[in-house]
Amino acid sequence: MRYFVIAVCSLLLALSFVSDVKAGDTYSNPIYEENFAILWQGRSTTIGIGDPTVISHKNTFYMYVTGDNQRYNAHVSLDLVNWQKGPVVFETNENGLWAPDVFYDLYEKKFYLYYTVNGRIGVAVADTPDGSFQDKGVLVSGAIDAHMYLDKDGRYYLYYATYPSLHIYVQEMTGPTVLKKTPPIKLLEPSEPWETENIRVTEAPWMLMHEGRYYLLYSGGGSNSMDYAMGYATADNPLGPFEKYPGNPIMKKDKGVFGPGHGSVIRDSAQQMWLVYHQKFSDKRDWMRFIALDPLWFDETGVLHGRTSRGSRHPAPSVSIVKE
Repeated sequence: MRYFVIAVCSLLLALSFVSDVKAGDTYSNPIYEENFAILWQGRSTTIGIGDPTVISHKNTFYMYVTGDNQRYNAHVSLDLVNWQKGPVVFETNENGLWAPDVFYDLYEKKFYLYYTVNGRIGVAVADTPDGSFQDKGVLVSGAIDAHMYLDKDGRYYLYYATYPSLHIYVQEMTGPTVLKKTPPIKLLEPSEPWETENIRVTEAPWMLMHEGRYYLLYSGGGSNSMDYAMGYATADNPLGPFEKYPGNPIMKKDKGVFGPGHGSVIRDSAQQMWLVYHQKFSDKRDWMRFIALDPLWFDETGVLHGRTSRGSRHPAPSVSIVKE
């Protein structure tokens, strides 16, 4: 009887929590912030949190970010708004661990972490999203900001930015950990004024598909400046060629918003797309950043739109049921 009462109480608590996170609630940026004191290039400095990638698994969201430059934690949320810092899932003895990407393989039922450390992209594997990822070695040297994409035909594509040139490439894969024996293809390079502000940058690729067309989100401009921004390019094939949207950037500095960029896209239970990305706290040239959340949407002509916000309140994601 005691166990029955405990179970009923737990269920009631769970139901009350779910009712708190259904559509209709609001959010305000920042949704998550954390600072780290690190040693970088022989100097002690303070940095914020950035470069988020978010996945959903079994009605829970998991976020992985650039933090103290030596380890990744799994941050956990039930609503995309309220986050709790979870366990360390990967760490290295080197400084310069950035920009994680986590991919769940539907075929192998495993989680793959694509990490960047000192200009190298490697891969690690785990059985759970908050488990310890075991390193499987380096995939690409002279590269950062990996993003794995599984196409509808079952083919794997690894997108990344070369380093230090910061051009975006794609490499076809035979599986989550094996490069196909074909050369990588250059897709984008800095060419527009907003991509060359302060420093020439195209980085942080993230792939979407909409009505049979491929949309490659990316960031440009100085990543430690208020001019950092996000745009996209489109193609009929994941290998390109990609054409930049002439209305770029779609996410850029605004009143009280500085340096929005390097995001990942997740859908809520209503299939609304949400961009989880970082902003800077101020217009100063530094690495003081926080995590933000705002919607993306396609209009009837297929143009992708975004909105940045800070401090104001907006309707929160719908998360009563999370689609896996």
